Amino acid sequence: MPDADILLLERDGAVAILTFNIPSRMNPVTLDLMQQMRESLACLVADESVHALVLTGAGRGFCSGADLNRVAGNPVASLGERAYHVMDTLSNRMIQDLHEMPMPVVVAVNGAAAGGGVGVALAGDITLAARSAYFYLPFMPRLGILPDLGSTWFLEQRIGRARAMGLTLLGDRLSAEQATDWGLIWRCVEDASLHRNALEIAHRLARLPKDAAREVRAALSAASRHTLVEQLRYEADRQRELFDRPELAEGAKAFVEKRDPVFRKA
Repeated sequence: MPDADILLLERDGAVAILTFNIPSRMNPVTLDLMQQMRESLACLVADESVHALVLTGAGRGFCSGADLNRVAGNPVASLGERAYHVMDTLSNRMIQDLHEMPMPVVVAVNGAAAGGGVGVALAGDITLAARSAYFYLPFMPRLGILPDLGSTWFLEQRIGRARAMGLTLLGDRLSAEQATDWGLIWRCVEDASLHRNALEIAHRLARLPKDAAREVRAALSAASRHTLVEQLRYEADRQRELFDRPELAEGAKAFVEKRDPVFRKA
């Protein structure tokens, strides 16, 4: 039976908090953890009272990546087939679930994000890191395999080809401060204030219009593959719909009344 305490779920008002809780091993993404993560994310999607999510880790590590011992226990023919099976049926779907949550997702990297843990750390909308945290991709220099759990996509999207190649081929640790300077993450904060800062941001995000995260993700993804002319058309097409929604009317009314807007969530 899986340990029910390997993933903790808490609430702070409209904000849900998920915590990886295998601190003795720096929170590897075990099969049980990934399954519980997918189940928890599905429950949060169905809960209309949750308007933002914080994901973090317990102890001194955020996430140490794949639990290779458990992958080897999967009853598929070869080691490569075992890895493919786990990725195709579980880990890739977990990353997709996290990246496509209907509410904004804040990832609070409390310590080392290593291996596949880098992909998990970057799958949210806003990533904060404690000053002592770092990002580490040992895949190619140590194991001769590619970074996974979306790491290659997130790195190339956020910091460009040159830096992504250097991190992937050299396997150097990237400090939280350098990750901020490079634009890989939103902000580096003092260790003691990470949880408070993550909750403050999550509560701000929880007050956004209902589909804010989805709209912005879609727009930025479109921008990465569009020409300027194509993106201008995309923006016009989306504004045609968004301008007729009640959020704009509420925002304009709040501006005139010199108050913060209160957006509907249902």
